[in-house]
Amino acid sequence: MALSGAPLRVCIVGSGNCPFTYIWDGKKNAEGAWHNNDRGSAVAKIIGNNVKKLQKFASTVKMWVFEENINGRKLTDIINKEHENVKYLPGYKLPDNVVAVPNLNEAVQDADLLVFVIPHQFIHKVCDEITGRVPKKALGITLIKGIDEGPEGLKLISDIIREKLGIDISVLMGANIANEVAAEKFCETTIGSKILENGLLFKELLQTPNFRITVVDDADTVELCGALKNIVAVGAGFCDGLRCGDNTKAAVIRLGLMEMIAFARIFCKGQVSTATFLESCGVADLITTCYGGRNRRVAEAFVKTGKTIEELEQEMLNGQKLQGPQTSAEVHRILKQKGMVDKFPLFTAVYQICYEGKPVKEMISCLQSHPEHI
Repeated sequence: MALSGAPLRVCIVGSGNCPFTYIWDGKKNAEGAWHNNDRGSAVAKIIGNNVKKLQKFASTVKMWVFEENINGRKLTDIINKEHENVKYLPGYKLPDNVVAVPNLNEAVQDADLLVFVIPHQFIHKVCDEITGRVPKKALGITLIKGIDEGPEGLKLISDIIREKLGIDISVLMGANIANEVAAEKFCETTIGSKILENGLLFKELLQTPNFRITVVDDADTVELCGALKNIVAVGAGFCDGLRCGDNTKAAVIRLGLMEMIAFARIFCKGQVSTATFLESCGVADLITTCYGGRNRRVAEAFVKTGKTIEELEQEMLNGQKLQGPQTSAEVHRILKQKGMVDKFPLFTAVYQICYEGKPVKEMISCLQSHPEHI
């Protein structure tokens, strides 16, 4: 049931602040760098402006920012004084009611609505840190694009948050490149919610004339689309690097969509609606990522330069990690556990090229031999 009563307090967990080596409890994290998550600041711009107009929500929005120094100044001080995330979303002013908070526990304390925009590989640590600090009546929404592995195979990020914090979680996925959202160019997005009333509440918080939201109850499929499309985008980037042309790239997108649908039907617990793949979270996000995303761009450079993914992450993304290769590895382990690797040739080829030294030209062989039906 959706929250009611006093103005609802909003906390954004994540800001776009993504250090290369993340420190947790004073120890270097061996899992890798934080993903460039400029979505956090883009969504803060929307929420900050919306809550000023809507009495249902408290006027101050807290945003957790991992502290770092920018030219000798604390990033939180810069955001709070100049109202701009100068490193991760430069050129776009944040509303003055968005307050950057460096302490995670302080940021989430007494929040009614939590908006998660951190990289998926760190969701366990963040949730463990705030367990017991978040009110049980709170509601959450995740913009995190990735999946995890559980004892039975697939584990969704929303499931991890739901289980660790004991709150209901909706998901938001769509064709939403952050700087275009911040520039208020028109786009669509999809909210998936197991409790439709909660999804509609987040729609009220997030929708603008140029950020149009559709709410569906097929939440697991919405979330899977956001993760799996990054694998397909890596494949599209490989084709661009090989100069295969738009016809081949269209085939990658279509066959990738086939594998996304098949994967969802096998691993989602509930009913999967094919119509969900026609929402922004599905085909629109897939097309956008395969033409404009960083996964595509780095994968193209991988082919043209002969450098490793890790080297290109350092050079092109300041050391931040791509989600596509990591997600392909997680998907591969899940498929291997179920003995289904051969049924997903495109997903498998992307994994093998990224991690096992398979020649990139084998991508074309994968397309040529791809089954008509999965």
